[in-house]
Amino acid sequence: MSILERDTLGAFCRHTHLELAGAPDGPLAGLTFGLKDIFDVAGHGTGFGSPDWLRTHEPAERTASVVTRLLAAGATLVGRTHTEEMAFSLTGENGHYGTPVNPAAPLRVPGGSSSGSASAVAGGLVDFAIGSDTGGSVRAPASFCGIYGMRPTHGRISLDGVCPLAPSFDTCGWFARDADLLARVGAVLLGDQPAPSIGRLLIATDAFAHALPEAADALAPAVARVEAAFGAAEPVVLSEEGLRGWFEVFRTLQAAEIWEAHGEWVRTEQPRFGPRIAPRFEAVAATDPASVPPAAAAREAIRARLDALLTGDAVLLMPTMPDIAPLLNEPPETAVPVRERALALLCAAGLGGLPQLSLPFASLRGCPLGLSLVAARGNDELLLRMAERLGRG
Repeated sequence: MSILERDTLGAFCRHTHLELAGAPDGPLAGLTFGLKDIFDVAGHGTGFGSPDWLRTHEPAERTASVVTRLLAAGATLVGRTHTEEMAFSLTGENGHYGTPVNPAAPLRVPGGSSSGSASAVAGGLVDFAIGSDTGGSVRAPASFCGIYGMRPTHGRISLDGVCPLAPSFDTCGWFARDADLLARVGAVLLGDQPAPSIGRLLIATDAFAHALPEAADALAPAVARVEAAFGAAEPVVLSEEGLRGWFEVFRTLQAAEIWEAHGEWVRTEQPRFGPRIAPRFEAVAATDPASVPPAAAAREAIRARLDALLTGDAVLLMPTMPDIAPLLNEPPETAVPVRERALALLCAAGLGGLPQLSLPFASLRGCPLGLSLVAARGNDELLLRMAERLGRG
C-alpha cells in the first residue's frame, strides 16, 4: 500500500510523489523515511512548496547525495513530504497545499518549514524523515510535535541537489521518535565519527528569560533530567546586547541571501505566492544593501562569542522554542510577533554555524515543548551521544 493511501495527516505530497527502495542491507535496512520536497531526485520535479516553482523548473538531472547515501544504507524512501512555500516560514501552513496535521496537538500548527517531515514522524507514518533547517525549520517542528530533531553543523552535510533558501544558514536536518535512531541516521549522514566526552554543561539564562515564563517553568524538569546525567549546569549569558539584536542581524543577512538566490526568478516569473509568504518576499526585496556589511561584521562578533562559550567540548542548554505551537490560522498581527520571538532563540545556532538537537522532554497545557542541546561546530556526535544516554535514562 502506498504511503498516500495511509497518510491521514496530509504530510506527503501528491503532486511530486515518488518511492525508491533502499539497498537490501546496511545500517538502516528495513527502515522507511520521508523526504522534504526540496531535495532533488533524478528524473523528477522538485516542488519547493510552490506550484510556480514546480512549473518553471525541469526535472532534476541528479539525485541529492543525502538521498543516495540513505538509500545505500538500506533505508526506503516512501514519499516526499510537504514544506512551506519556498521553505520560508516557521508554522508549516502552506497556502497552496494545506497544513499537515500536528499529531501531538491537532488544533495547532506542526511547525515549518519541514512540516510534513515532522508530521510524518510524529504520526508514525515513517521511521525517520529528512528536513532542512535555515532559521529553525527542523528545531521548531520537533519542539511543536514532540519528537527529536537535529540541526547539524553548517556545512557538515553536503547540500548538493537541494533548493537553497539562505546558503550561509542552510543545513540538512532530520527527525526521529527515539534518540537511538536519530543517532543511527546521523552516523550515515555525518560519517561514523567518535564523539568527545562532554566538558562543561552550560545553561543560557537569557534564553530561558526570553521564553514565556510558563514555558521556562515547564522546561525545569527537563533541565533537571540533563543535569542528573551530566552534572550541574553553569549559568551563562549568550548575548550581552540582547537576543533580539541577534535576530536583527540574522534577519538582515537571511533576507539578502534569499533575494540573491531567488530574486531573478521572482522578477522573471512573478510567482503567485500564498498570503503568508507574499509579504515576506516583499520585505526581502526591500532589503537595504547598505545594511548587509554591518550585519556581517556583527555576525562575526556573535560567532566569536559563541566559540568562546563552547570551548572545551562544552554543551549549552536552552529552550528550543519560547512556547508551545501556536493555534492554526492565526492572523498576521498575532503570527508575526510569535515568529520573531522564536527566531530570537533559534538564530543563535544559525549565526554560529552550530549543531543543535531538540529533545522532546517537556510539555505545557498538554502540548509538547522541546529542550535543546547546543555544541561547538563539529561536535554533532557529542549531542547525539548525549541524547542517546538521556533517551535510555
